Amino acid sequence: MSVRRALALAACGLAGGSVLLSAVVVGKQPARGGGDSEPRPGGSAVPSAAPPGLLLLPPTASCPPTAGWIERPAGTGSYWDSNWDRREPLALINLKKKNEETGEEELASRLDHCKAKATRHIFLIRHSQYNLDGRADKDRTLTPLGREQAELTGHRLASLGLKFDQIIHSSMTRATETTEIISKHLPGVKKISTDLLREGAPIEPDPPVSHWKPEAVQYYEDGARIEAAFRNFIHRADAKQEEDSYEIFVCHANVIRYIVCRALQFPPEGWLRLSLNNGSITHLVIRPNGRVALRTLGDTGFMPPDKITRT
Repeated sequence: MSVRRALALAACGLAGGSVLLSAVVVGKQPARGGGDSEPRPGGSAVPSAAPPGLLLLPPTASCPPTAGWIERPAGTGSYWDSNWDRREPLALINLKKKNEETGEEELASRLDHCKAKATRHIFLIRHSQYNLDGRADKDRTLTPLGREQAELTGHRLASLGLKFDQIIHSSMTRATETTEIISKHLPGVKKISTDLLREGAPIEPDPPVSHWKPEAVQYYEDGARIEAAFRNFIHRADAKQEEDSYEIFVCHANVIRYIVCRALQFPPEGWLRLSLNNGSITHLVIRPNGRVALRTLGDTGFMPPDKITRT
């Protein structure tokens, strides 16, 4: 087993809350046996000797199972799943319908027809500060400071000089009001409301926190919905899209943090380790080949210090 593979397996265990395979730096270890690995029933192999300078501890547990609605790629030595959005060209065609006469030429043509050409720029905006004392959603309106924050966020987005295609926002009051203020700075950009982006409990966080413990059923209900929002909105551009697009999503901290983890293929259970200010801007870029980059996370550098909050 290579050092790189051993460290990758160790990372898998640590990220999931249990150690699958640990590598500890020590002095040189003597080789045992004449090969790199020994066969295990079923065809897999286990290390018979540690690489110089590393002591390999035997596996004690596998990565723990995660929520059923999240698909994780099988371990192949690489943790990036190039078909994470199920839009890899080869996954979009039916190979059984391949014309045997034209063969590879037709396949290449069909693959090219399915390839994305444009880059999607996704701006995730957390709603501004709102009234925490409101009992119902309709009572949780923006505070005067929250309205100022939304104005600053709208001005910042407008100053980027980008041609925004649309604003998709959560149907909750605080997100809707934030959208209305931002849209004044972006005249002509259409607004779309959706329940998928409403606030909720996406997945049980690891490590857990003592001050926030939703009922298990809330993770079950909210988690599937927020995962549906991720699959519906976060993916590479459609093959028919010719130009790069710039889209704004106004929603909530939990939703944004979860989306960021999923898009970067980080353990989604780590979403609560991130923190976002009110009115902040998070910028994701999705390339035609499916590669994802996080350009900014929770940016509020455009706000005066006395206007920044995280409520």
